[in-house]
Amino acid sequence: MAFPERNIPSGYGSRAYSAEIDQGLRSYMLSVYNYMAIGLAVTGGVAAFTANAAVASWDPITLSSFGVALYTSPLQWLVMLAPIGLVLVFSFGIQKLSMPVAQGLFWAFAALMGLSLSSIFLVYTQQSITQVFFISAAAFAALSLYGYTTKRNLSAMGSFLIMGLFGLIIASLVNIFMQSSAMEFAISVLGVGIFAGLTAYDTQTIKEMYYEGDDRTTAGRKAIMGALNLYMDFINLFIMLLRLMGERR
Repeated sequence: MAFPERNIPSGYGSRAYSAEIDQGLRSYMLSVYNYMAIGLAVTGGVAAFTANAAVASWDPITLSSFGVALYTSPLQWLVMLAPIGLVLVFSFGIQKLSMPVAQGLFWAFAALMGLSLSSIFLVYTQQSITQVFFISAAAFAALSLYGYTTKRNLSAMGSFLIMGLFGLIIASLVNIFMQSSAMEFAISVLGVGIFAGLTAYDTQTIKEMYYEGDDRTTAGRKAIMGALNLYMDFINLFIMLLRLMGERR
């Protein structure tokens, strides 16, 4: 989501002003990462709780009445599509939202993602989910650090990756009907590369969105939107790695 550009105030370039920007930028980026981390914690907690409530027996896996309703009834489509609806609200309406509403929608989005992702506990072992999560976290941290510190302009790479993302979405939709294991493997491999690159690109973009003269509400909206972008990068990187490395039940 783009925010309007602002004029650079007089005094730019002085050491005092640069120090203020550095301190403000660190605070802004810390806010972005805090929102993202708490969002991931909410998602993980909701996913684990939902999976335990949905399964009556793990060996063999037998669904409870709640699990049957969640995973086999039309309710599954509501759970899958609701997060997309909230992403659209953020993308097109973030500048009109108050901070409490924006925060509430972000936590709601994280919780709905937890409901949607709870099914991975039925497909993969808990040990492999934990291992892949920490691998994803380490990779994400390194890529985000690169995006934050690099002097290279990643805009061209970002445009290429976004085009690749659209191709990945189309291929995934096609494979819903084809059910090709070879295509699923290829999608996962490409997905890891695309979301790894997007992590660095989005981090640089979020950093460049910072402006020292923003009021508190505008800065907060930017932080939430940045956290949402990085959250989606992490979740998709995790899912793609889980498909490649996860141990199925």
